Amino acid sequence: MKINFVVTISLIFGMLSSCNSKAENKSTSDDKNLIIDMHTLSNYQDLPILNTHLELSVNFKEKKLKGSVTHRLDDHRKVDILKLDTKYLKIDSIQDGNGNKLEFSFGKFDELLGSALSIILNTQSNEVVIFYETTDKSEALDWLLPNQTAGKTFPFMYTQGQSIFTRSWIPIQDTPGIRITYSAKINTPQNMMAVMSAANPQEIDTNNVYSFKMNQPIPPYLIALAVGNLEFKAINFRTGVYAEPSMVKECANELIDMGRMVDVAEQLYGKYDWERYDVIVLPPSFPFGGMENPRLTFATPTIIAGDRSLVSLIAHELAHSWSGNLVTNATWNDFWLNEGFTVYFERRIMEALYGRDYSEMLALLGFQDLQNQVDNSKPAMQLLRLNMKGKHPDDAMTDIAYEKGYFFLRMLEEHIGRDKMDKFLKTYFNDHKFQTIVTDEFLSYLKENLLDDNYRGLNVEQWVYDSGIPKNCPKVNSIRFKNVESSVATFLDGKAQDLKVISNKWSTHEWLHFLKHLPESLNLDQMVDLDKVFDLSNSGNSEILAVWFLQCIKNDYRPAFENLDKFLVKIGRRKFLQPLYLELSKNKEHKIWAKKVYQKARNNYHYVSFNTIDNIIN
Repeated sequence: MKINFVVTISLIFGMLSSCNSKAENKSTSDDKNLIIDMHTLSNYQDLPILNTHLELSVNFKEKKLKGSVTHRLDDHRKVDILKLDTKYLKIDSIQDGNGNKLEFSFGKFDELLGSALSIILNTQSNEVVIFYETTDKSEALDWLLPNQTAGKTFPFMYTQGQSIFTRSWIPIQDTPGIRITYSAKINTPQNMMAVMSAANPQEIDTNNVYSFKMNQPIPPYLIALAVGNLEFKAINFRTGVYAEPSMVKECANELIDMGRMVDVAEQLYGKYDWERYDVIVLPPSFPFGGMENPRLTFATPTIIAGDRSLVSLIAHELAHSWSGNLVTNATWNDFWLNEGFTVYFERRIMEALYGRDYSEMLALLGFQDLQNQVDNSKPAMQLLRLNMKGKHPDDAMTDIAYEKGYFFLRMLEEHIGRDKMDKFLKTYFNDHKFQTIVTDEFLSYLKENLLDDNYRGLNVEQWVYDSGIPKNCPKVNSIRFKNVESSVATFLDGKAQDLKVISNKWSTHEWLHFLKHLPESLNLDQMVDLDKVFDLSNSGNSEILAVWFLQCIKNDYRPAFENLDKFLVKIGRRKFLQPLYLELSKNKEHKIWAKKVYQKARNNYHYVSFNTIDNIIN
């Protein structure tokens, strides 16, 4: 079924109700229901925004954005009230496109969703202009002092819209169920560049005014802004890197394969429809590894390892240019449609560039993460298609969506063959480009276009609607990881020095596998030996550091705690912070120590991270 990218109202088969049982989740062919995103207070299904224009000034002293947003609506609207999502915004006034004042009111505040902003429209204009400013509670915004940046001279600001944070910096219909085009004019302080998920400048503007346009329709959570003392360095004709001047060359060298990645991705699944693909490397407070903002991926500096060993993250964010940005989950219940597809695509890119054994290491690490997630989560949160009513959508951002989604698609590939799978995915992206989709709609498309009579035989509905890992989950084999597992035994039977020659050519992934397979009962001498020989506590690789520190906590290896302190204060990536704080909280003495560190660190974290850690450490 085709969905108009503006109206994006999905008619599908089935009741999308409770995820607590398979029977309640399965679709029925008798009913057609209007899918409404339960994480928005807007009336997007009755009166969707078509285009948004921002005019904002960036005030670092007051830590606020101030200005206006103009929303363009359909000329032939059927309702006279526009409802938008807001959270912690100050609305000064609202008018139509002709300057006529419009009446507005706020609905009851909801801690999760914010407040609905209801605007009474008139018949004279199809535009609504809202004059507003952000506040110190705006969850999407991270304001950094100069000493929190690489250059230590200029402040920095960036936004994080996914999942439902855009409403805290723009009054908008904050739902993945619509797609809009947008433009912007951003005023910045002197010597600071603004960049967005749009067509971007490549040099600092001495007038301190930057104009942007995104002509391709995107869901509002992908509107993104960053402002700092930035420099651009090209990789090839359509890819490049933004970073602070002191690190831009290092970042460009690390991400030198970006252009090749785009070429490989196009060969796999069709034309790249966003013109340019650039990356901005943000300060270390950024809460995610990367955010797939179209045309401009926002990335953590923790991927800059010096040996290009962590660039699979860039392949992942690039893959989102098809799965997530081009074809988007219509509700946050269907988040796996973004992430499971993207992990599958990412690993195909990595295989094409670096070989099958390399991508199999990634897949096996992913399976380990999936198994750990299943072992430590409630059955209702182990489904691909979730029921997130009353829950924060970020709670769905687990390895279930990413890795269970990946293994589901890999299972299909192994059954029907890679050639057929690639043809199917390429057609799927093309048939649904610039549209939204829900799980039941995808399953209908899958059955009709790929599986036919084999649909039930592959346990498709069990994969989607049941907890756990299905029995027909693909098995991953990695010769390089088997060798690593032998090395664990070598170390336990001898000394760390015995690993020197063996580990000399290990990738980051092999080191991660080694550290994860160490027993939790290492003695002090063994920990000291490992650290002395390989200097693990001072590793420049954040992935290795995070796993090593986890072992240090489990084995109470106190010599590493000083560096662990520095790591927790500096790095804001939730993927690293959450397991470390969780492990620290298991021991009374460790938790007391962690609380003291957290007092120093919390102000360095984005809301996404400290909102998670607050619930662990308090």
